[in-house]
Amino acid sequence: MIAAPITFFAVAGCLLLFALFAMVRLALGPTAADRVVAVDTVNTFVVALMVVLGAAYDQAVFVDVAIIYALVSFIGTMYIARYLEGGLE
Repeated sequence: MIAAPITFFAVAGCLLLFALFAMVRLALGPTAADRVVAVDTVNTFVVALMVVLGAAYDQAVFVDVAIIYALVSFIGTMYIARYLEGGLE
């Protein structure tokens, strides 16, 4: 049995709330590394939100987009981490 749609939207609301908390960390982070972690956390919540909404609307395309977004997000995070480490000179 599939859960009620209100359940999916409640989970989506919680994910948005947690993403807002991560955005506060992004704004207040004292170092660049803290900001990178906050951006990566927001990206993770966006991927989770896309998967939840894909399940709510019964659309597999949301999951496909979430997978590609997660891959691009991971590559971007690795690039920024390497830059902060000083390896891109």
